[in-house]
Amino acid sequence: MFHIDHLGIAVSDLRQAKSFYQLLGLTPGPEEVVEHEQVRTVMIPIGESRIELLEPISSDSVIGRFIERRGQGMHHVALHVDDIAEVFEEMKCAGMRLVSDELKIGAGGHLYFFVHPSSTGGVLVEICQDADADADADVAAEATAR
Repeated sequence: MFHIDHLGIAVSDLRQAKSFYQLLGLTPGPEEVVEHEQVRTVMIPIGESRIELLEPISSDSVIGRFIERRGQGMHHVALHVDDIAEVFEEMKCAGMRLVSDELKIGAGGHLYFFVHPSSTGGVLVEICQDADADADADVAAEATAR
C-alpha cells in the first residue's frame, strides 16, 4: 500500500527552519546526520505524514548543490511502500531512470531509493520502506543483487 511518507525540503539553516514549524505547534523529532548523504535532517510529524528538513553539512553534497543552484525549497516527495525490493525491481524492469543502482539506508534506518525527475514528470521521487532491523540487510542485498 502506498502513501505519502514525507516531503523533503532543502534548507540552509535547520534550526531556523524548525522554528517555523514549532510556531505552528508541531514538534520536530531528533536531528540525525546521514553521513553518506552529507546532510543533517529532522522529521516533523504532521497528520499521517511528515516533513523532512534537510540541511547540507557539505557544500559539495547533493543538498548543498541543490541549494546553490535552486535555493532553499521543495526537494522531493517520498512515497512509502510495503515491499521496496519488489518496487525497486519493477522500476528497473520498466526502464525508469533511478538515481542509484542500489537501495540505501537513510535517516531512522529506513530503506530508500530515488527515481529521477526525468521518469516522473519533473519531480524527484523517493521510494521508502520503514526500518526493520532483521530484514534491512537482507532486502538491500537482495534488491541490489538483481
